[in-house]
Amino acid sequence: MARRILWRLVNVVPLLFVISLLVFFISQAGPADPVRGALSQKMSPAQIEQIRQAYGLDRPAWAQYLSWLKDMVAHGGGVSLSLRSPVSGIVFPAFRNTLLLVAGATLLTVVLGVAIGFVAGIRHGRLADRVTMLLVQVGSNLPIYWLGLIIIYLTAVERRWLPAGGMHDLRGDGGFGDLLLHLVAPSFAASLVSTLIIARFVRAAVIESERSDYVRTYRSQGFGRAAILGKHVGRNVLPPIVNITGLTVGSVITGVVFVETIFSWPGIGSVLLNAIAASDYPVIQSGVLLVAVTFVLVNLATDVVLDLLNPRLRHGAA
Repeated sequence: MARRILWRLVNVVPLLFVISLLVFFISQAGPADPVRGALSQKMSPAQIEQIRQAYGLDRPAWAQYLSWLKDMVAHGGGVSLSLRSPVSGIVFPAFRNTLLLVAGATLLTVVLGVAIGFVAGIRHGRLADRVTMLLVQVGSNLPIYWLGLIIIYLTAVERRWLPAGGMHDLRGDGGFGDLLLHLVAPSFAASLVSTLIIARFVRAAVIESERSDYVRTYRSQGFGRAAILGKHVGRNVLPPIVNITGLTVGSVITGVVFVETIFSWPGIGSVLLNAIAASDYPVIQSGVLLVAVTFVLVNLATDVVLDLLNPRLRHGAA
């Protein structure tokens, strides 16, 4: 077991290296000039060339990549071209806010998705199951942008239950309760599609488990349905839940970029949009690389948890 987990950790290193190459060279392939986009158009060509030399943009692409990779490891990404400040001070605080929103959305995704899928699975073929699957089909195709606007209208404009946007109330104390209040609506908007995807997978896993031979055996021996569902079906449904949760984190992170714009959440999405508009390559590269590395690490953690849940691997290690 330990050797298998160590092998997975070793395989992540070349994957992260390839991701860093793709992030750097794809951003470099854009037609915009980062210096002209970030600086005043009134500067002379000689002044612009001096600035390009100061930032090392006149060097070959491979030399720029090595310098950028060194800055990422040692200093967090170098210096922003448009804001003239360290990239780490721009990207990391915003990414921390994004991770908070992703954590809230993932929590809602798992709790609601498992609950909806489990209820639909044990009520397979009944009215509750049909209504749930209809809602799943409709909700899975809702655009996040439109959904966020509807949530703001219903919870902030029409009923005034939740704040319309932001991370803290400027008139409040800015405490933990205020943060949670601002986190509810964007987390729900970011989690809805993933919640319905998990619900569909959990429903299918529950139906398959209830039709299996071992469940029929337990029923023939007089075990109650609650005991079978809680102890045996739930245990067999757990690996698919962990697997699909790890996969949906990527879609949650992608959806969060749009949700942050709608709810004015100060996360990595708004930072990347501003950096793209200004052709600020150091900020774009650092932000995209952070998101990609997070996705890889989440999938690595998912694989490790699945290995730990696999009884054959556990028994083999013992």
